[in-house]
Amino acid sequence: MEKETQRQKKVSRSIMRDISDIFQKEGKEYTRGAVVSVTQVRIVPDLSYAKIYLSVFPFDKSEEILERVRTNDWQLRMWLGKRVRTQLRIVPKLTFHIDDSLEYVANIDSLLAK
Repeated sequence: MEKETQRQKKVSRSIMRDISDIFQKEGKEYTRGAVVSVTQVRIVPDLSYAKIYLSVFPFDKSEEILERVRTNDWQLRMWLGKRVRTQLRIVPKLTFHIDDSLEYVANIDSLLAK
């Protein structure tokens, strides 16, 4: 796997901050009934494509929230574009994925508590 450039890291952090803010403000209807956190953003070297990893609590709503977000990814991209238009020439295409690492940790904790 290629090492991330400084530019990729900077853009990833910016997208992570902006998408988190969008979920808190404009995108509340997509996360209704759950707490959604952006845990990681991976962006390709040409900055045209970004994978966004979401952590959803409660865990059983993950698929429902992910489906809502994926259905409306065009609107999230539009909102992101308004925020990054001065920094990026092209707004990256967004894909959303579930980061289940917290669910895995919770499962291990419950198994150890028995």
